[in-house]
Amino acid sequence: MGLYLIKNALIINEGSQIKGHLEIDDQYISGILNDEEILNKNYDKIIEAEDKILIPGIIDDQVHFREPGLTHKGDIYSESRAAVAGGVTSFMEMPNTNPQTITQVLLEEKYKIAEQKSLANYSFYLGATNDNINEIINTNPKNVCGIKIFMGASTGNMLVDNIESLNNIFKNSPLLIATHCEDEQIIKRNTAIYKQKYGNNIPVEYHPFIRNEEACYKSSSLAVELAEKYNSRLHILHVSTAKELNLFNNKIPLNKKRITSEICVHHLWFSDENYKKLGPKIKWNPAIKAINNKENLFKGLLNNKLDIIATDHAPHTYEEKQINIPPSDYNYFKSPSGGPLVQHSLNVMLEFYKKGMISLEKIVEKMCHAPAKLFQIEKRGFIKKGFYADLAIVDLNTKYTVSKNNILYKCKWSPFEGENFNSKVTHTFVNGELVFENDNIISERQGMRLSFNR
Repeated sequence: MGLYLIKNALIINEGSQIKGHLEIDDQYISGILNDEEILNKNYDKIIEAEDKILIPGIIDDQVHFREPGLTHKGDIYSESRAAVAGGVTSFMEMPNTNPQTITQVLLEEKYKIAEQKSLANYSFYLGATNDNINEIINTNPKNVCGIKIFMGASTGNMLVDNIESLNNIFKNSPLLIATHCEDEQIIKRNTAIYKQKYGNNIPVEYHPFIRNEEACYKSSSLAVELAEKYNSRLHILHVSTAKELNLFNNKIPLNKKRITSEICVHHLWFSDENYKKLGPKIKWNPAIKAINNKENLFKGLLNNKLDIIATDHAPHTYEEKQINIPPSDYNYFKSPSGGPLVQHSLNVMLEFYKKGMISLEKIVEKMCHAPAKLFQIEKRGFIKKGFYADLAIVDLNTKYTVSKNNILYKCKWSPFEGENFNSKVTHTFVNGELVFENDNIISERQGMRLSFNR
């Protein structure tokens, strides 16, 4: 780290576009300067950003980096490298690892791993179970992002299905509760119907019929009901249905909301029409559903029913996903849900910008500012003097084709393989350190543990 200057950038920040020079001094942003202010200064490095945009680093509030215990899929080092290549400078990681992160001891062990291995800044959720309320109560709101409840079994099977336990968690949690909402009984009922018809070889295009809109809405509405009952701080992850938008209020400023929501890039980009071509590559929980959901979710993003954009990055190997095998050999129940996304989330949103569907200011609001506000993260998510220099420079006029040669995920595949994106991240700073430049990881300096103003 040293004294850096990013020259002639179009800075996208807090709803405006400003042409200027950004100075970084050690870990922090020291100011946006004019031409006169940079004269006669000796910089350690000057980056010319003419015809490029400069944005705060993306904060992804939902990833699965698979460490400990599932590191054949991904690990904190490999997936944080992919993250910074995509302009993601901070992440919040989920507890369904092996062992599951359901005690304070196991939670701190994860932080120790990240301290040694993560190129991006990090926080980790404590996982809720039916009987670990004491662990939840003892979680420090100042240095842990939240409590994660699986109100529907997903990868790792950390289902919390006891209504007394749910009441206890919503009543007593000292910090934000993040929920995966799908009703398990509806899923079991639908699974039985399709298993009777197809056995284990259920075609993947029936995934949204098994994990359907009814399952999502019933579970999400229960979470909202509990949050309203106890005035809990609830954050509903990966909203996937148009009906769920009715649960959220867009008349309240984000910093006043007690109930917030997240949309993931795959639910904006894909629909059930893509199963035929991509098959298990787009098998997620909650499922990719009918196209009307995608269209209405995008409207919900623009009108602030949906508060932030994330990925639910969840790598599995090609073999585990059963990609490119004959349908007669495909075993629906052995093909896990989830896919790798964190390297390409900004590319996806910039494609929508290129199509005139969303502004650059709105992308930065939903991927940078809003996560920082929603989680009350200290000194991140904005381009402000005195804030950590977490930044991404993007060339909006360079084409970029996703291929195995430039994928940094350990699993080495992406649902976007072959996609021709029209924008490219050229530089990423984490805590004032230039970690990614022109297709290369150039620094292995570790990120920092996120802290929270709570």
